[in-house]
Amino acid sequence: MNERLYFDWNATAPLRREARAAVLAALELVGNPSSIHAEGRAARRLVEEARENVALLAATEPRNVVLTSGGTEANMLALAPASSSDAPAYAKLLVSAIEHVSVLTGGRFPASAVERLAVTSSGQIDLSALDRRLAELSGRVLVSVMLANNETGVVQPISQVASLVHRAGGVLHVDAVQAPGRISCDIKALGADLLTLSGHKIGAPKGVGALIRRDPTFPFPIQLMKGGGQERRVRSGTENVPGIAGFGSAAAATSRGFEVEKAYLFALRERLEAGLKAHTPEVVIFGAEVERLPNTTLFAAPGMKAETTVIAFDLEGVAVSSGAACSSGKVQPSHVLAAMGIPGGLARAAVRVSFGPSTSESEIDRLIRAWIKVSETLLKESAAVAA
Repeated sequence: MNERLYFDWNATAPLRREARAAVLAALELVGNPSSIHAEGRAARRLVEEARENVALLAATEPRNVVLTSGGTEANMLALAPASSSDAPAYAKLLVSAIEHVSVLTGGRFPASAVERLAVTSSGQIDLSALDRRLAELSGRVLVSVMLANNETGVVQPISQVASLVHRAGGVLHVDAVQAPGRISCDIKALGADLLTLSGHKIGAPKGVGALIRRDPTFPFPIQLMKGGGQERRVRSGTENVPGIAGFGSAAAATSRGFEVEKAYLFALRERLEAGLKAHTPEVVIFGAEVERLPNTTLFAAPGMKAETTVIAFDLEGVAVSSGAACSSGKVQPSHVLAAMGIPGGLARAAVRVSFGPSTSESEIDRLIRAWIKVSETLLKESAAVAA
Protein backbone atom coordinates (compact mmCIF):
# COMPACT_ATOMS: atom_id res chain seq x y z
CA MET A 1 0.00 0.00 0.00
CA ASN A 2 3.07 2.25 0.17
CA GLU A 3 3.45 2.16 -3.62
CA ARG A 4 3.01 5.57 -5.21
CA LEU A 5 0.00 6.23 -7.42
CA TYR A 6 0.48 7.96 -10.78
CA PHE A 7 -2.46 10.05 -11.97
CA ASP A 8 -0.78 12.40 -14.44
CA TRP A 9 -1.11 10.48 -17.71
CA ASN A 10 -2.05 13.59 -19.70
CA ALA A 11 1.40 14.98 -18.91
CA THR A 12 3.09 11.75 -19.92
CA ALA A 13 2.01 8.11 -19.92
CA PRO A 14 4.12 5.33 -18.40
CA LEU A 15 6.28 3.56 -20.96
CA ARG A 16 4.48 0.54 -22.43
CA ARG A 17 6.25 -2.80 -22.19
CA GLU A 18 5.94 -3.25 -25.95
CA ALA A 19 7.52 0.14 -26.57
CA ARG A 20 10.39 -0.56 -24.19
CA ALA A 21 11.16 -3.81 -26.02
CA ALA A 22 11.03 -2.06 -29.40
CA VAL A 23 13.38 0.70 -28.24
CA LEU A 24 15.91 -1.77 -26.84
CA ALA A 25 15.86 -3.81 -30.04
CA ALA A 26 16.32 -0.69 -32.17
CA LEU A 27 19.29 0.43 -30.08
CA GLU A 28 21.13 -2.65 -31.31
CA LEU A 29 20.87 -1.51 -34.93
CA VAL A 30 23.90 0.37 -36.19
CA GLY A 31 22.61 1.56 -39.56
CA ASN A 32 21.49 5.02 -40.63
CA PRO A 33 18.01 4.78 -42.24
CA SER A 34 19.27 6.81 -45.22
CA SER A 35 22.11 4.38 -45.98
CA ILE A 36 21.55 1.83 -48.76
CA HIS A 37 23.58 -1.05 -47.30
CA ALA A 38 21.99 -3.87 -45.32
CA GLU A 39 22.41 -2.15 -41.97
CA GLY A 40 20.79 1.01 -43.28
CA ARG A 41 17.93 -0.93 -44.85
CA ALA A 42 17.25 -2.69 -41.53
CA ALA A 43 16.95 0.67 -39.77
CA ARG A 44 14.72 1.97 -42.58
CA ARG A 45 12.40 -1.04 -42.20
CA LEU A 46 11.93 -0.25 -38.52
CA VAL A 47 11.08 3.37 -39.32
CA GLU A 48 8.59 2.44 -42.03
CA GLU A 49 6.92 -0.26 -39.92
CA ALA A 50 6.48 2.31 -37.17
CA ARG A 51 5.09 4.81 -39.66
CA GLU A 52 2.44 2.27 -40.69
CA ASN A 53 1.34 1.80 -37.08
CA VAL A 54 1.23 5.54 -36.40
CA ALA A 55 -0.85 6.02 -39.55
CA LEU A 56 -3.38 3.52 -38.19
CA LEU A 57 -4.06 5.81 -35.23
CA ALA A 58 -5.37 8.43 -37.66
CA ALA A 59 -6.89 5.91 -40.11
CA THR A 60 -4.71 7.13 -42.95
CA GLU A 61 -1.87 5.98 -45.19
CA PRO A 62 1.76 5.84 -44.05
CA ARG A 63 2.84 8.30 -46.77
CA ASN A 64 0.76 10.96 -45.00
CA VAL A 65 2.85 10.74 -41.82
CA VAL A 66 5.88 12.92 -41.08
CA LEU A 67 7.73 11.87 -37.94
CA THR A 68 8.99 14.64 -35.65
CA SER A 69 10.63 15.11 -32.26
CA GLY A 70 7.23 15.45 -30.56
CA GLY A 71 3.92 17.28 -30.52
CA THR A 72 5.44 20.73 -30.13
CA GLU A 73 7.60 20.37 -33.24
CA ALA A 74 4.67 18.92 -35.18
CA ASN A 75 2.55 21.94 -34.19
CA MET A 76 5.37 24.29 -35.11
CA LEU A 77 5.72 22.58 -38.49
CA ALA A 78 1.97 22.78 -39.13
CA LEU A 79 1.57 26.44 -38.17
CA ALA A 80 3.43 27.96 -41.08
CA PRO A 81 2.22 30.87 -43.26
CA ALA A 82 3.07 28.91 -46.43
CA SER A 83 3.04 25.34 -47.68
CA SER A 84 5.67 23.45 -49.64
CA SER A 85 3.57 23.71 -52.83
CA ASP A 86 2.29 26.56 -54.96
CA ALA A 87 -0.80 26.97 -52.74
CA PRO A 88 -1.44 30.56 -51.65
CA ALA A 89 -0.09 31.68 -48.30
CA TYR A 90 -2.33 32.08 -45.26
CA ALA A 91 -3.45 35.60 -44.39
CA LYS A 92 -4.42 34.71 -40.81
CA LEU A 93 -4.03 32.03 -38.16
CA LEU A 94 -7.04 31.51 -35.89
CA VAL A 95 -6.48 29.43 -32.75
CA SER A 96 -8.88 28.56 -29.96
CA ALA A 97 -8.21 30.26 -26.62
CA ILE A 98 -7.73 26.89 -24.88
CA GLU A 99 -4.92 25.53 -27.04
CA HIS A 100 -1.64 24.13 -25.79
CA VAL A 101 0.99 26.87 -25.48
CA SER A 102 2.82 25.53 -28.56
CA VAL A 103 -0.23 26.53 -30.62
CA LEU A 104 -1.15 29.68 -28.71
CA THR A 105 2.23 31.18 -29.56
CA GLY A 106 1.27 31.03 -33.25
CA GLY A 107 4.01 28.83 -34.62
CA ARG A 108 5.82 30.62 -37.43
CA PHE A 109 3.14 33.26 -37.98
CA PRO A 110 3.90 36.85 -37.00
CA ALA A 111 2.01 37.91 -33.88
CA SER A 112 -0.02 40.40 -35.89
CA ALA A 113 -1.48 37.55 -37.97
CA VAL A 114 -2.65 35.42 -35.01
CA GLU A 115 -6.11 35.68 -33.45
CA ARG A 116 -7.67 33.73 -30.58
CA LEU A 117 -11.15 32.26 -30.82
CA ALA A 118 -13.57 32.34 -27.90
CA VAL A 119 -14.88 29.23 -26.15
CA THR A 120 -18.10 28.67 -24.23
CA SER A 121 -18.39 28.26 -20.46
CA SER A 122 -18.34 24.50 -21.07
CA GLY A 123 -14.91 24.74 -22.68
CA GLN A 124 -15.93 24.07 -26.29
CA ILE A 125 -15.16 26.43 -29.13
CA ASP A 126 -17.89 28.98 -29.86
CA LEU A 127 -18.99 27.84 -33.32
CA SER A 128 -21.08 30.94 -33.96
CA ALA A 129 -18.16 33.23 -33.18
CA LEU A 130 -15.91 31.16 -35.45
CA ASP A 131 -18.44 31.31 -38.28
CA ARG A 132 -18.80 35.08 -37.94
CA ARG A 133 -15.04 35.66 -37.90
CA LEU A 134 -14.46 33.47 -40.95
CA ALA A 135 -17.10 35.45 -42.84
CA GLU A 136 -15.38 38.72 -41.95
CA LEU A 137 -11.91 37.71 -43.11
CA SER A 138 -10.55 37.85 -46.62
CA GLY A 139 -7.77 35.66 -47.90
CA ARG A 140 -6.88 32.09 -47.03
CA VAL A 141 -7.13 31.27 -43.31
CA LEU A 142 -5.50 28.53 -41.22
CA VAL A 143 -7.47 27.45 -38.15
CA SER A 144 -6.04 25.36 -35.29
CA VAL A 145 -8.38 23.72 -32.77
CA MET A 146 -7.37 20.84 -30.49
CA LEU A 147 -9.38 17.62 -30.51
CA ALA A 148 -9.48 17.30 -26.72
CA ASN A 149 -8.23 19.69 -24.09
CA ASN A 150 -5.29 18.50 -22.01
CA GLU A 151 -6.59 20.16 -18.81
CA THR A 152 -10.38 19.70 -18.79
CA GLY A 153 -10.56 16.75 -21.16
CA VAL A 154 -13.35 18.54 -23.05
CA VAL A 155 -13.75 17.18 -26.59
CA GLN A 156 -14.16 19.77 -29.32
CA PRO A 157 -16.79 19.52 -32.12
CA ILE A 158 -14.09 19.15 -34.75
CA SER A 159 -16.29 17.90 -37.59
CA GLN A 160 -18.46 21.00 -37.22
CA VAL A 161 -15.39 23.22 -37.05
CA ALA A 162 -14.09 21.56 -40.22
CA SER A 163 -17.34 22.23 -42.07
CA LEU A 164 -17.23 25.93 -41.20
CA VAL A 165 -13.53 26.27 -42.04
CA HIS A 166 -13.75 24.46 -45.37
CA ARG A 167 -16.90 26.32 -46.40
CA ALA A 168 -14.90 29.53 -45.94
CA GLY A 169 -12.04 28.14 -48.03
CA GLY A 170 -9.76 27.67 -45.03
CA VAL A 171 -7.54 24.89 -43.73
CA LEU A 172 -7.88 23.10 -40.39
CA HIS A 173 -5.07 21.84 -38.15
CA VAL A 174 -5.99 19.69 -35.15
CA ASP A 175 -3.73 19.03 -32.17
CA ALA A 176 -4.85 15.52 -31.20
CA VAL A 177 -2.08 14.51 -28.81
CA GLN A 178 -4.49 13.65 -25.95
CA ALA A 179 -6.89 11.60 -28.06
CA PRO A 180 -5.36 8.24 -29.12
CA GLY A 181 -6.62 5.34 -27.05
CA ARG A 182 -9.36 7.53 -25.56
CA ILE A 183 -11.42 8.78 -28.52
CA SER A 184 -11.21 8.30 -32.29
CA CYS A 185 -8.54 10.18 -34.25
CA ASP A 186 -9.80 9.29 -37.74
CA ILE A 187 -8.50 12.29 -39.67
CA LYS A 188 -10.98 11.96 -42.55
CA ALA A 189 -13.99 11.53 -40.27
CA LEU A 190 -12.87 14.59 -38.30
CA GLY A 191 -12.35 16.61 -41.47
CA ALA A 192 -8.94 17.85 -40.37
CA ASP A 193 -6.36 18.74 -43.01
CA LEU A 194 -3.41 18.34 -40.64
CA LEU A 195 -3.26 16.47 -37.33
CA THR A 196 -0.62 16.33 -34.58
CA LEU A 197 0.23 13.28 -32.43
CA SER A 198 2.78 12.74 -29.66
CA GLY A 199 4.38 9.45 -28.69
CA HIS A 200 4.81 9.86 -24.94
CA LYS A 201 1.08 10.43 -24.44
CA ILE A 202 0.40 6.81 -25.44
CA GLY A 203 3.30 5.05 -23.72
CA ALA A 204 6.10 5.62 -26.22
CA PRO A 205 9.37 7.24 -25.15
CA LYS A 206 9.53 11.02 -24.94
CA GLY A 207 10.94 12.89 -27.92
CA VAL A 208 8.93 11.54 -30.86
CA GLY A 209 5.71 12.65 -32.53
CA ALA A 210 4.07 13.09 -35.91
CA LEU A 211 2.34 15.55 -38.20
CA ILE A 212 -0.25 13.82 -40.38
CA ARG A 213 -2.06 15.11 -43.45
CA ARG A 214 -5.52 13.99 -44.54
CA ASP A 215 -4.49 12.69 -47.95
CA PRO A 216 -1.52 12.75 -50.36
CA THR A 217 -2.93 15.67 -52.36
CA PHE A 218 -2.74 18.03 -49.39
CA PRO A 219 0.62 19.84 -49.32
CA PHE A 220 2.72 19.72 -46.19
CA PRO A 221 3.80 23.10 -44.74
CA ILE A 222 7.14 24.56 -45.70
CA GLN A 223 10.13 22.96 -43.95
CA LEU A 224 10.97 23.87 -40.38
CA MET A 225 14.04 21.61 -40.22
CA LYS A 226 16.20 21.96 -43.35
CA GLY A 227 19.09 19.74 -44.23
CA GLY A 228 19.42 16.28 -45.71
CA GLY A 229 15.83 15.97 -46.90
CA GLN A 230 14.63 13.15 -44.64
CA GLU A 231 10.92 12.57 -44.01
CA ARG A 232 9.88 13.29 -47.60
CA ARG A 233 11.89 16.51 -47.54
CA VAL A 234 9.49 17.91 -44.96
CA ARG A 235 11.55 17.35 -41.81
CA SER A 236 15.30 16.90 -42.25
CA GLY A 237 17.63 15.27 -39.75
CA THR A 238 18.65 11.68 -39.09
CA GLU A 239 15.65 9.83 -37.71
CA ASN A 240 15.47 8.90 -34.03
CA VAL A 241 15.14 5.21 -34.84
CA PRO A 242 14.76 3.86 -31.26
CA GLY A 243 12.17 6.52 -30.39
CA ILE A 244 10.28 5.97 -33.63
CA ALA A 245 10.29 2.19 -33.08
CA GLY A 246 8.85 2.74 -29.61
CA PHE A 247 6.22 5.10 -31.01
CA GLY A 248 5.17 2.54 -33.60
CA SER A 249 4.92 -0.22 -31.03
CA ALA A 250 2.89 1.93 -28.64
CA ALA A 251 0.64 3.02 -31.51
CA ALA A 252 -0.04 -0.60 -32.49
CA ALA A 253 -0.90 -1.52 -28.90
CA THR A 254 -3.14 1.53 -28.56
CA SER A 255 -5.03 0.67 -31.74
CA ARG A 256 -5.55 -2.95 -30.68
CA GLY A 257 -7.00 -2.13 -27.28
CA PHE A 258 -8.96 1.01 -28.16
CA GLU A 259 -12.60 0.00 -27.74
CA VAL A 260 -12.11 -2.04 -24.57
CA GLU A 261 -9.80 0.52 -22.97
CA LYS A 262 -12.11 3.42 -23.77
CA ALA A 263 -15.03 1.77 -21.96
CA TYR A 264 -12.80 0.83 -19.04
CA LEU A 265 -11.46 4.37 -18.67
CA PHE A 266 -14.97 5.79 -18.72
CA ALA A 267 -16.01 3.46 -15.89
CA LEU A 268 -12.97 4.53 -13.85
CA ARG A 269 -13.80 8.19 -14.37
CA GLU A 270 -17.39 7.64 -13.23
CA ARG A 271 -16.13 5.84 -10.14
CA LEU A 272 -13.70 8.65 -9.34
CA GLU A 273 -16.19 11.48 -9.78
CA ALA A 274 -18.88 9.70 -7.79
CA GLY A 275 -16.39 9.26 -4.95
CA LEU A 276 -15.33 12.90 -5.03
CA LYS A 277 -18.93 14.10 -4.98
CA ALA A 278 -19.99 11.65 -2.25
CA HIS A 279 -17.46 13.08 0.18
CA THR A 280 -17.32 16.69 -1.03
CA PRO A 281 -20.65 17.65 -2.64
CA GLU A 282 -19.40 21.17 -3.36
CA VAL A 283 -16.70 19.88 -5.71
CA VAL A 284 -16.94 21.42 -9.18
CA ILE A 285 -16.06 19.18 -12.14
CA PHE A 286 -15.15 21.33 -15.11
CA GLY A 287 -16.73 20.51 -18.46
CA ALA A 288 -19.01 17.87 -16.94
CA GLU A 289 -21.95 18.94 -19.09
CA VAL A 290 -20.24 18.11 -22.42
CA GLU A 291 -18.26 15.21 -23.87
CA ARG A 292 -14.87 14.73 -22.23
CA LEU A 293 -11.96 12.34 -22.49
CA PRO A 294 -12.84 9.19 -20.53
CA ASN A 295 -9.58 9.35 -18.56
CA THR A 296 -9.61 12.98 -17.39
CA THR A 297 -11.19 14.84 -14.47
CA LEU A 298 -10.40 18.48 -13.68
CA PHE A 299 -12.05 19.44 -10.40
CA ALA A 300 -11.92 22.04 -7.66
CA ALA A 301 -13.20 22.48 -4.13
CA PRO A 302 -13.93 26.12 -3.24
CA GLY A 303 -11.53 27.41 -0.60
CA MET A 304 -8.59 25.23 -1.59
CA LYS A 305 -5.49 26.12 -3.61
CA ALA A 306 -4.19 23.85 -6.34
CA GLU A 307 -0.52 24.22 -5.42
CA THR A 308 -1.15 23.21 -1.81
CA THR A 309 -3.45 20.37 -2.86
CA VAL A 310 -0.95 18.94 -5.35
CA ILE A 311 1.80 19.01 -2.70
CA ALA A 312 -0.49 17.40 -0.11
CA PHE A 313 -1.37 14.63 -2.57
CA ASP A 314 2.32 14.13 -3.32
CA LEU A 315 3.06 13.71 0.39
CA GLU A 316 0.34 11.03 0.42
CA GLY A 317 2.14 9.24 -2.41
CA VAL A 318 -0.22 10.37 -5.17
CA ALA A 319 0.92 12.22 -8.31
CA VAL A 320 -1.70 14.60 -9.69
CA SER A 321 -1.33 17.98 -11.36
CA SER A 322 -2.84 21.43 -11.48
CA GLY A 323 -3.15 21.42 -15.27
CA ALA A 324 -0.79 21.43 -18.23
CA ALA A 325 2.80 20.26 -17.70
CA CYS A 326 4.34 22.93 -19.91
CA SER A 327 5.45 25.66 -17.51
CA SER A 328 8.66 24.27 -16.03
CA GLY A 329 6.89 22.93 -12.96
CA LYS A 330 5.21 26.23 -12.09
CA VAL A 331 1.69 26.21 -10.70
CA GLN A 332 -0.12 29.15 -12.20
CA PRO A 333 -3.69 30.12 -13.16
CA SER A 334 -5.05 28.12 -16.09
CA HIS A 335 -5.56 30.03 -19.34
CA VAL A 336 -8.11 27.35 -20.23
CA LEU A 337 -10.32 28.05 -17.22
CA ALA A 338 -9.87 31.78 -17.72
CA ALA A 339 -11.13 31.41 -21.30
CA MET A 340 -14.15 29.51 -19.95
CA GLY A 341 -14.94 32.42 -17.64
CA ILE A 342 -14.25 30.49 -14.42
CA PRO A 343 -13.75 32.87 -11.44
CA GLY A 344 -10.14 33.24 -10.38
CA GLY A 345 -10.51 31.74 -6.91
CA LEU A 346 -12.13 28.57 -8.22
CA ALA A 347 -9.71 28.34 -11.14
CA ARG A 348 -6.76 28.51 -8.74
CA ALA A 349 -8.16 25.50 -6.90
CA ALA A 350 -8.33 23.25 -9.98
CA VAL A 351 -6.62 19.85 -9.79
CA ARG A 352 -6.33 17.44 -12.71
CA VAL A 353 -6.49 13.68 -12.40
CA SER A 354 -5.68 11.66 -15.51
CA PHE A 355 -5.12 7.92 -15.81
CA GLY A 356 -4.77 5.07 -18.28
CA PRO A 357 -5.53 1.45 -19.09
CA SER A 358 -3.18 0.06 -16.44
CA THR A 359 -4.92 2.05 -13.68
CA SER A 360 -7.00 -0.20 -11.42
CA GLU A 361 -10.26 0.32 -9.55
CA SER A 362 -8.38 -0.12 -6.28
CA GLU A 363 -6.05 2.72 -7.24
CA ILE A 364 -9.07 4.96 -7.90
CA ASP A 365 -10.39 4.03 -4.47
CA ARG A 366 -7.03 4.83 -2.87
CA LEU A 367 -7.05 8.19 -4.65
CA ILE A 368 -10.50 8.94 -3.24
CA ARG A 369 -9.31 8.05 0.27
CA ALA A 370 -6.31 10.33 -0.20
CA TRP A 371 -8.67 13.11 -1.33
CA ILE A 372 -10.78 12.68 1.80
CA LYS A 373 -7.71 13.07 4.00
CA VAL A 374 -6.21 15.95 2.01
CA SER A 375 -9.44 17.90 1.60
CA GLU A 376 -10.50 17.58 5.24
CA THR A 377 -7.13 18.90 6.39
CA LEU A 378 -6.87 21.73 3.87
CA LEU A 379 -10.49 22.86 4.14
CA LYS A 380 -10.18 22.94 7.94
CA GLU A 381 -7.02 25.06 7.64
CA SER A 382 -8.75 27.35 5.13
CA ALA A 383 -11.73 27.83 7.46
CA ALA A 384 -9.39 28.61 10.36
CA VAL A 385 -7.59 31.28 8.35
CA ALA A 386 -10.87 32.80 7.20
CA ALA A 387 -12.09 32.97 10.84
